[in-house]
Amino acid sequence: MRMAGAIKLVVAVAVFLLTFYVISQVFKIKPDSNLGNLFARSALQIAQRKPPRYKCGISKACPEKHFAFKMASGAANVIGPKICVEDNILISRVKNNVGRGINVALVNAKTVEALYIKYFDMWGGDVAPFIEFLKSIPDGTIVLMGTYDDRATKLARLRSTAIINLDFRDNWVFCGGKGIKAKSSFEQHIKNNKDTNKYEG
Repeated sequence: MRMAGAIKLVVAVAVFLLTFYVISQVFKIKPDSNLGNLFARSALQIAQRKPPRYKCGISKACPEKHFAFKMASGAANVIGPKICVEDNILISRVKNNVGRGINVALVNAKTVEALYIKYFDMWGGDVAPFIEFLKSIPDGTIVLMGTYDDRATKLARLRSTAIINLDFRDNWVFCGGKGIKAKSSFEQHIKNNKDTNKYEG
């Protein structure tokens, strides 16, 4: 019985020494380093490998006097659009403020605070409220829009260049401003294609 216990102790010590040797080779620890250095060094290496996180999950930091935003249109009638500004999610399914048609967020151009969030049903709803809404936006307001499910045809007032080509269930996002003189600074349009769509329809 004592012999079996001694063998177990020898095996346990050998496994411990082998494990320590492998770890010291992986983390390049000198034999005189203590165990505290091992954990401190591995934690530092893990922290250094983690990529930096920027506002709204964009790939790099925005320059000075710019604001971060990220937008995604809806997919068919399955996934709703998502709009994030300065790390503040304004429109998403999680917030339960997504609807069929044009989803809109108005943002104060100076403070980058949300002023108004709403969606307009351009399939079953009347387009007159949307047109009145466009007319009522004060100059200098940032306007962010994303489509969901159906087409949108009344956006020329905001200098949209893709709107004339927008068809049923196309993916479209737009960021512009009321009263700007040039084309919108951000607009993307992907045609609905039944051969490549991830979702049916």
